[in-house]
Amino acid sequence: MQKVNLSTVSEFVFVDLSDAPEIRLLLFVLFLLVYLATVAGNMTLLVAIGTDSHLHSPMYFFLGNLSLLDLLCPTITVPKMLGALLLEHKEISFSGCLFQHFSLIAVVGTEIFLLAVMAYDRYVAVCRPLRYPSIISTAQCAQLAIGTWVTGLLNSLLHTSLVFTLSFCGPNKIQQYYCDIPPVLALSCSSTRSRELVILVVAGVLGSSACVVTVVSYIYILLEILARDSPGIWRKAFSTCGSHLTVVCLFYGTTICTYVRPSFTYSPHWDRIVSMLYGMFTPLLNPIIYSLRNKEVKCALKRVISQVRRAL
Repeated sequence: MQKVNLSTVSEFVFVDLSDAPEIRLLLFVLFLLVYLATVAGNMTLLVAIGTDSHLHSPMYFFLGNLSLLDLLCPTITVPKMLGALLLEHKEISFSGCLFQHFSLIAVVGTEIFLLAVMAYDRYVAVCRPLRYPSIISTAQCAQLAIGTWVTGLLNSLLHTSLVFTLSFCGPNKIQQYYCDIPPVLALSCSSTRSRELVILVVAGVLGSSACVVTVVSYIYILLEILARDSPGIWRKAFSTCGSHLTVVCLFYGTTICTYVRPSFTYSPHWDRIVSMLYGMFTPLLNPIIYSLRNKEVKCALKRVISQVRRAL
């Protein structure tokens, strides 16, 4: 019977993003500013959605969940990376790496399913406007949101158990700034082929299912727009769906490039760049995209800012 968790590695070490101290300091300042801007942007959006009655609708309820995920995603990885850049504290314990891996995959998986739910919400809003309140009710919103979080957690539990029950008895340098699936699998001293296949199949089935829901929703939206052919319909549809579609393309593109491929195609340098795009810059851009393209969000943000000014 095969033994489980034969690991003799007690900790992992992240590889430096740069060997030059001045470059590390520059990267520290850059990533710290990006992280602080990400936290500020998503927190502001959450406060606006939570306090402004004009934004108490299903669309903004799901957007609030997206902002929470975009707040969690960099918080899981960036503080550790900043510590490594400034203090050169590059070590992470085996259990710490496991927890970081589980949390990150849970957040990424949940966001994939949430984007599919948001696409379905836009489909109902555009194609079934009269039935929208009954189809996307408050109870239905809560069920859909809980479903995305539970599915993301279960998906992460499966992936984490497949990766961290392998044997780690040799090298412990992770070619990444956080504990991700490809670089951790590359350190295992046992065969990973069967587990890689399971990971690819599960990620492919779940990811493609969410992607199909998103694509089909927008196909129906496009057909509905073409069928109506009324003045201003394109502008209204773009205002309703443009922000979400932009976020979907940005998130799916970087995530698929990172996870839905075999480990022999893993390139440390390229993967660090791609992972920074979806792990740091996508959570920064999402609140900007939604606030710039949505009049209701912009008005709510102005009201929040004015209230803060009055309070100060």
